[in-house]
Amino acid sequence: MTSTDPATEPPTKPAPADDGARGRRNRRWGRVAAGCAAALALLLIGTRLSLLPGLGDLLGEETHDRSGPAVLKSIQDMSRYEAAAGNFQVVVDLEKDTKFVPDAIRGTRTLYVGAGTVSAYVDLGQATSGGVVVDEDRTTAEIRLPHAVLGKPALDPDRSYAVSKQRGLLDRLGDFFSDNPGSEQAVNQLAARHIGEAAKESGLAQRAEKNTTAMLRGLLGSLGFEKVTVHYAAARP
Repeated sequence: MTSTDPATEPPTKPAPADDGARGRRNRRWGRVAAGCAAALALLLIGTRLSLLPGLGDLLGEETHDRSGPAVLKSIQDMSRYEAAAGNFQVVVDLEKDTKFVPDAIRGTRTLYVGAGTVSAYVDLGQATSGGVVVDEDRTTAEIRLPHAVLGKPALDPDRSYAVSKQRGLLDRLGDFFSDNPGSEQAVNQLAARHIGEAAKESGLAQRAEKNTTAMLRGLLGSLGFEKVTVHYAAARP
């Protein structure tokens, strides 16, 4: 009588990991990371284009002055008597357009308040030995000096500021990828030019000559001169 052994089943192998589920999880995390990166990029672009002005405070921006030390390049000996100075202010409205392109696409308009001073001086070094005549009694003096000259306008950064700056879409994108310091330089130069032109019409040079005459009369009068005459003429070349 033959006995039959029960059929032995082959050993079962452990089920392989669910590769499909793992791939879905990886893709899900990839989408989350891409979404976060896109959101961060949009926030940075919005801040750069001034669309989200409060983001800087939210992220706690800090300003650090990493400038190097100022270097003395040269020294000039001066013989000028600065006899008057005028304070000026000008509102610069600088607009740059592109032909056949709307301002919303390409163009800038800057409203800038420029404040600065212009000095007027007399170069006393031009009064040579022949330009000063004194009588024998040393009571009368006659002085010949060149006319007063206006100095270069000096803008005051503490009192100068930009009121508004409108930029087209392309200009905003261009500023995002690279700053353009030349735009600020243009309004500064224009403000200085207008201030210089206003100084020429202000009578500042005449005021400087009047003050120089008063200074010389007071100085020489304290030395015993009773009559001091000051003449102004064109400076020698």
